[in-house]
Amino acid sequence: MRHRSVADLMTPTAVSVVPGTTFKEIARLLNDFDITAVCVVDESNRPLGVVSEADLIRRRAAGARPGTAGTLMSSPVVVARPEWSVVRAARVMERARIKRLPVIDDDERLVGVLSRSDLVQLFLRRDRAIQEEIVEDVVTHTLMMSPSALSVEVEDGRVTLSGTVRRSIVPVLLRLCNSVDGVVGVVDRLRYEDDDLLRK
Repeated sequence: MRHRSVADLMTPTAVSVVPGTTFKEIARLLNDFDITAVCVVDESNRPLGVVSEADLIRRRAAGARPGTAGTLMSSPVVVARPEWSVVRAARVMERARIKRLPVIDDDERLVGVLSRSDLVQLFLRRDRAIQEEIVEDVVTHTLMMSPSALSVEVEDGRVTLSGTVRRSIVPVLLRLCNSVDGVVGVVDRLRYEDDDLLRK
């Protein structure tokens, strides 16, 4: 069982600017590419900061001179790596309260960008793909159970589990199913033929 990586979901062609890029040019890029922020990079394509729509609006609302990317950007920049799981990236976004993460390679160079809208793709996974991952990876390979022991139904990302299992594996089973990319909830309709917890 593997969470999708940042590399799987990121946009590989990140729009970037240099520190000298003007306010007006940044605004034009945001509009032309229908994005909410751009990464500011140095001459080696290494991220220095990020300029967002909010930065532009705040600057104009304060009545200050428009400025350039170097004076408008938020820095230091919070970045992600291509090999990160999207779960890790989402937690970083949440903790930093940002909507986009520049993605850098081993040389610290910009290779893409991951946005919240990219993460939404996880919840658009086909129900069949989710079902197959639970049956093959969770039930068969991780828990070493026969796939016929459980019924796994998925509808709009909501998983319903039914069948007869040992009570002791239920918390693990539910946790693993909840961790599968695209799952929005798990309904437990399991029965316990062998209550192994009572024998301990």
